[in-house]
Amino acid sequence: MYVNLNTYLVLALFLLMTGIYGMIRHKTFVGMLISTELVLNGAGLNFMAFNKFLAPDPAVGQIFTLFIMGIAAAEAAIAISFILAVYRKFTTGDPQGVVDLKG
Repeated sequence: MYVNLNTYLVLALFLLMTGIYGMIRHKTFVGMLISTELVLNGAGLNFMAFNKFLAPDPAVGQIFTLFIMGIAAAEAAIAISFILAVYRKFTTGDPQGVVDLKG
């Protein structure tokens, strides 16, 4: 079975669209966080696909993907800490239930 660049791009587009749809439709902070991770995974897959098929230097796409993975890990850690802080204050994971963010 031959896999070409278009196969990777379609899969990355699917991850991107699923992530964006999830960010719009999820009603919890954790669901939105998981959807954001899907978007970042789609971007990382694009970098690796272009790295495999088009890059003259194969390390460039891998370095960008490692940066994306680092950003995703930092984003997840910060978002989880925010989610826990909001849950402790308001005792809800629903973004609509958090209405008083002053002070």
